[in-house]
Amino acid sequence: MVELTEDEKKVVEAMKTLKATSSDALKTVDQITRATMGLPKGKVANLILGLVNKKVVKKITREKAAGYYLIPGAV
Repeated sequence: MVELTEDEKKVVEAMKTLKATSSDALKTVDQITRATMGLPKGKVANLILGLVNKKVVKKITREKAAGYYLIPGAV
């Protein structure tokens, strides 16, 4: 299992709350930021990119905004 910081844990919990657990349920940074309640959008975006690099979150590029979801079994 990957070691996560407290803020990364908040982002992962927010994504679990939003049920962003498959490619059919993608969530944008804006949606995830609203669910974290208190973290700034820029910080959430950087945390999500860190989680992508740690292979905890998968990024799907779309026309307007990228979508993210948790990789099953990563957390």
